[in-house]
This record gives sequence, C-alpha cells and structure tokens, in this order.
Amino acid sequence: MNSSTWPSPAKLNLFLHINGKRPDGYHQLQSIFAILDFGDEITFTKTNDENINVTVSPSVDFLMTDNLVYKAVLALREATNTHYGINIHITKRIPMGGGLGGGSSNAATTLVALNEIWQTYLSVDELARIGRKLGADVPVFVRGQSAFAEGVGEILTPYHIEEKFYLVATPVDTHVSTKEIFSHPDLPRNTPKLDMANIDLNSTKNDCENLVKNNYPSVAKCLDCLIKYAPSRMTGTGASCFASFNSLMNAQKVQKELPKCYNSFVAQAKNTSPLYEALLAYRNKQHI
Repeated sequence: MNSSTWPSPAKLNLFLHINGKRPDGYHQLQSIFAILDFGDEITFTKTNDENINVTVSPSVDFLMTDNLVYKAVLALREATNTHYGINIHITKRIPMGGGLGGGSSNAATTLVALNEIWQTYLSVDELARIGRKLGADVPVFVRGQSAFAEGVGEILTPYHIEEKFYLVATPVDTHVSTKEIFSHPDLPRNTPKLDMANIDLNSTKNDCENLVKNNYPSVAKCLDCLIKYAPSRMTGTGASCFASFNSLMNAQKVQKELPKCYNSFVAQAKNTSPLYEALLAYRNKQHI
C-alpha cells in the first residue's frame, strides 16, 4: 500500500497533582492518562525520494520545520540511519491549546506508523525514548495504554481505567499557555504523593485548575456549565474541560444542550489506544 491513514487520539488527565519543583525547574507530578477513541487522522503516502512534506487541514499557517510531526520523521530517520521520504497529511479534530495532547499524539502516531511502513523495526521502548526528546507527553501515546504517570511525567506504569464516556468542551478562542501556568507563583506545588495501588479518583484534583480559572474566565464558565450535569474538571493545563458519564446517550444529550461558545465532542476512554488497533489492522492487510 502506498497510502494509509492512522488515528492520532486525544488524551485526558483524569487528575493532575503537582508534588514539587526540582532544582532544574521541572515539576514533579502525578497523573492518570486516559486515551480517547477520538482524535486527529494522519495519512502517510510513500514517495520515491527523500523529501518530507507535511500538510494540515483545516489549513493553518505554520513552518513545516517547527511541526512535531516533521521533527518526529527526522528523529526516526536519524535513529534508524534511513533516508526515506514521506508525504503526510494531518486532518485536525483535536482542539489546539486545550491540554488534549494533539501535537504529542501526532508525533507518536508518526513514529509508530512510519516504524511499520518503513520497516525500521524499532521496539516500543526505543520509539518511546525518541518520543521523550520530542515532548513529555509523546511516550504515553507511543506506548498506547492508559497509564499512571510520575516524575516529570516520564515514568509511566500501565493503569487500568474504567472506560467511561466523556463530554469534552473547549471554550472557543481560548488557548492556555502551559509555560505560563507552570511558571506562575500561585501554582500549588506541594500536593502529597499518592500510592498508585490506592487511588480514589473522587479524592483527586487538578492542581492547575483554580489558577487557570482565575486567569481565564472562559474556562471557569465552561466548568460551571458542565458540572451542572456530571462530575467535571479541567484536563492538563486547559483550556479543555470534561464531564464523565456512564452512558454514551447521556453524554450526547448534554452535548446538545451546550452553548455555541464551546467546541465539544463525546468520546470513550480506552485502555488500549486506537493507534494499536490500527497497527494490527495494517499488519493484517500486509499479509493478505
């Protein structure tokens, strides 16, 4: 096959605790990553040259060399000492600047897909190490499992989650700067560490949430709107917020009632990423 399309799923931080700040400026944290069955799609088309071309729709103004997908291609070529070319088209569905991991997921899908398409045969651990250099959240998408994260987010342990349905809402034209939030003096940095074996999600929180609400009123309003219907909180450093439901029907019903000032979608959390379902399907097609 010269062309194939792969999923690039969004993620939620079911909670986010900041346990401290290291001397190098990075923060110690704990979180649970839940990978969703909703996200971007990336189409890879083989070429007969060494050129790398990345396009995006809806169209955005960007320098291709600044795109994480482009950087992922270069990193994989360097790690495997290959010089293959590729045409890549990203169909964006994940809101940008929402804390849903769109860019990191795009990079991870690129690494996993091209490792298969190019038959470079790196292990998941090797791909995750490459991904870690591209961004803190890339490895969790590369590994493709719901996970408990520790350290600065780089220590990942598979963690079985309840595969609930989530209504995810993002205030229109609201982009939260992760750098701004993590450098803010009012960010809590002393939440006690949890034992992974005894986590009660109902007693967790997002340590960034109050700070973001105070600085971004649209996020506060979004949370106020969602919490009328179901347990709700912000993911990552925002701006996206989510409400959890036990049924798809209930989540979709609430989505229809949301004001037009929110971009929203409904998705199910999955213990295994749709990316690895696509990987298995791709391998099966190769052997037909």
